[in-house]
Amino acid sequence: MKRYLLKRLGGLVVVVLLVLSISFVIVRLAPGDPAALMLGPDATPADAAALRERLGLDRSIPEQYFSYMGRAITGDLGDSLYFNRPVISVLAERAEPTAILALLSLAIALVIALPIGIWSAYRRGTVFDQLSIATAMLAASIPSFWTGLMFQRFFATDLGWFPAAGYGGPGASFLDRVGYLLLPSIVLGIVNSALILRFTRASMLDVLGEDYIRTARSKGMSEARVVLRHALKNAAIPVITVIGLTFAMLVSGAVVTERVFNIPGMGNLVVSAVERRDYPVIQGTLVVVATLYILINLAVDLIYLLVDKRVRY
Repeated sequence: MKRYLLKRLGGLVVVVLLVLSISFVIVRLAPGDPAALMLGPDATPADAAALRERLGLDRSIPEQYFSYMGRAITGDLGDSLYFNRPVISVLAERAEPTAILALLSLAIALVIALPIGIWSAYRRGTVFDQLSIATAMLAASIPSFWTGLMFQRFFATDLGWFPAAGYGGPGASFLDRVGYLLLPSIVLGIVNSALILRFTRASMLDVLGEDYIRTARSKGMSEARVVLRHALKNAAIPVITVIGLTFAMLVSGAVVTERVFNIPGMGNLVVSAVERRDYPVIQGTLVVVATLYILINLAVDLIYLLVDKRVRY
């Protein structure tokens, strides 16, 4: 087990270094001068040259690369060109709304997908089963921004049940902020529940036809115990995998929803950073997202040990 963890952590270091290198190259291939964008159209060429020198953008690409990698290895991702503050502090400010949004969305997706997926597999071929599959396909095919706009118009503007956008004022309490995130969480939960529902149904169908399920029924066990204790436990590994992948996608891929609902999260931040050519923020966000992906995958692998004692690393 220790050897396995060391190998995974070693792989994490390698992936982070690769992401740092790739992001460094990609963001510098983008057109536009960040110094000119920061100073605005009224800036003179001398002002832009002075800012490039202060930011180190006048140096050669290899010099910028080795300087950046040397700082990144020590945990310094540089300073934001726009906020003029360390990238770590900028990302830390935007991490809370994104994390809460991802957790709420995942919880809503699980509440929708798991019961429907289990019951749909148990009642295979019925009208409920066909409707659940069709609804899941519909939820997966509709763009999240369209769903967000429709929900925003109907539930927030027309009915007034939820705040339309934002994350509350500076003095807002935690519960107030959760209230602002509830409607976008419902949107993301509905969209992402489709994949979990389909995997749950497919995995349960594979297990419900096994011999040990028929043996459990022949012993007189109740259907609830057979389905929930025996079938669901043995079908959990693929479901846990897709739940972990869904959570990783929610953390890194809620950009459109954050923009629609004007949530000051990491997704909104990285879009603004691309528009401003804020290289350090773009690179820092990519590194953080890549690290989260690997850590979430590692956590999923460790959860396998709790669910199925036969799993060994």
